[in-house]
Amino acid sequence: MLVLCLTRRGCRRLSVTLCVCVCRSIMIRCVSLLSTRHPSLFCCHISDFASRMRLLNRLKEDDEACVSALQSGSIFLFHLLRPLVCPTEGGGLTPVRLSWTSLTSVLQRLSSDRSLLNESVLIGLSEQNQNQAQFCLDVGVLDPVAVEAECDGTFVDMRKAFFLLTGSAAPFVAKGQALLRWHQETKFCSSSGRPTQRNRAGSLRVCGSITYYPKMSPVVIVLVSDGKRCLLSRQMSFPPGLYSALAGFCDMGESLEESLRREVAEEVGLEVCRFSFSGSQHWPFPQSSFMIGCHAHVNPAHTEPPPTHSDPLMSQLSVDWSELEDARWFSLEEIDHALQVQHPIRGEPQVMWFPPKHAIAHRLIREWVELQRAQSS
Repeated sequence: MLVLCLTRRGCRRLSVTLCVCVCRSIMIRCVSLLSTRHPSLFCCHISDFASRMRLLNRLKEDDEACVSALQSGSIFLFHLLRPLVCPTEGGGLTPVRLSWTSLTSVLQRLSSDRSLLNESVLIGLSEQNQNQAQFCLDVGVLDPVAVEAECDGTFVDMRKAFFLLTGSAAPFVAKGQALLRWHQETKFCSSSGRPTQRNRAGSLRVCGSITYYPKMSPVVIVLVSDGKRCLLSRQMSFPPGLYSALAGFCDMGESLEESLRREVAEEVGLEVCRFSFSGSQHWPFPQSSFMIGCHAHVNPAHTEPPPTHSDPLMSQLSVDWSELEDARWFSLEEIDHALQVQHPIRGEPQVMWFPPKHAIAHRLIREWVELQRAQSS
């Protein structure tokens, strides 16, 4: 039996201690209840970008939330994967934006079933318009001329539209087309042959226990330099005068380094001595590629023209003509001149030009120019 003998002062200290413990217990309980019912009161501040990404993920996982977002969001139309666009004042193109209400009215006037809207696919959330959801929809079952007249736009082939789309519209439209194409090509399970089912956002398709997600094919794109010149090439499918960096698909099991070295060796017969990573980009051609941009350097001794050759632009290139129509070295002056060409005009003398500013090939070329100027200053 434990007997406590406390003085009057000791009793007062014990009372204070008990009061503090009881108050602390009550406060912990209150905080626990509040954090459960109102979690936002106790969350740390996160950036607008993080909030937008969490909302986007919620729309992918919550079908009801996605339906609600569609009814208050923007919808961009495609017809057999051709985006609906309209001209801008600067001579470029911009995608036509439709609301749920306006598109519903268009479908009614065209005597189309409203259920077509269920095929809409979530692209992302607008940064400028309070995280408004953005969807894409392919209306290939409808008459394209009738849709164009109703929506004041034109369906344009992606290869043409991509070069004329302005600002952030190009990667946005490219992503929408890639998602729509993936759904068209993944309607059946590759294992069982049965039809796959999509979620409301269109971010995945399911067949039993098998889940399919949209994929991109990795491609290495590399600007080769010998220190004073850069190497550009063109394929037979390129528009007249267009030159770009070397590019090729990564083989199964390859690392980035192995893919880069192999591609340069295969296409122009040069051995890369070192390289650096620049950036990456989704590219809609030929069918949703993941472009990995790099700068590569080759030994200048291996790029000098043969002693018996008088052309300084010729070098020990061994071009694979089955892959390329042309490949050659260009000086800084030639690159500078070509960068001034925005969009070549039909009928005018052929000039060299580069991919648009939003293409990673253009970025690699400009980075090389900036490096050359920095080294010479």
